[in-house]
Amino acid sequence: MPHHPMMKREREIVDQAAVESIVRGGKFAVLALCRSNEPYVVTLSYGYDDRKKALYFHTAHKGLKLEFLSANPAACATVIEDQGYVLGECAHAYRSVVLYGTVVEVKDLAEKKHGLDVMLRHLEDDPETVKKRSLKDDAAYDRAAILRFDIADMTGKEGR
Repeated sequence: MPHHPMMKREREIVDQAAVESIVRGGKFAVLALCRSNEPYVVTLSYGYDDRKKALYFHTAHKGLKLEFLSANPAACATVIEDQGYVLGECAHAYRSVVLYGTVVEVKDLAEKKHGLDVMLRHLEDDPETVKKRSLKDDAAYDRAAILRFDIADMTGKEGR
C-alpha cells in the first residue's frame, strides 16, 4: 500500500524494532475506514501478533465497522505513545506509528482463540484469570466478532 514520504524526515523513526516497540507498548489503535467516499474512524483496544504482523480486535457482530469493512477492507491505523505536553514550549512529546493494511473478520475457531489470546496477553496483567472467567467453552468465542488487521507497512514518527 503506497504512502507519501514523511515531510519532516528528521522525525521519522527508521529503526523497525523501535517502530514495533511502540505498537507492542500501545493499548489503543485509531482505525480509519472508508466506503463510497465516506470516512469512519474508531478507537479500539488491540493485541499485537508480531509473528503474523497483525493486530487483533474484538467487536460486536453487527455495526458500522463491519458494514464499512464489507465494502472496503483497506484500512489505516495510528498508535500513539503519548509522552506529555511540554509546558512553556507549546510542544507535545510523542512517538507514533501509522499502519497500513487490510482488515478481515476471523471465522475460524482456532484463529479466534489465538486472536483473543493475543489480545489478552497484550492488554491484561493476568490473562489466564480473564480467560478462565470469560472464555469457559468454545461457545464463548461466538459472543464477539474477531477482526485481524494484516499490516502491509508501518511508519514511525517522533516529535516534541
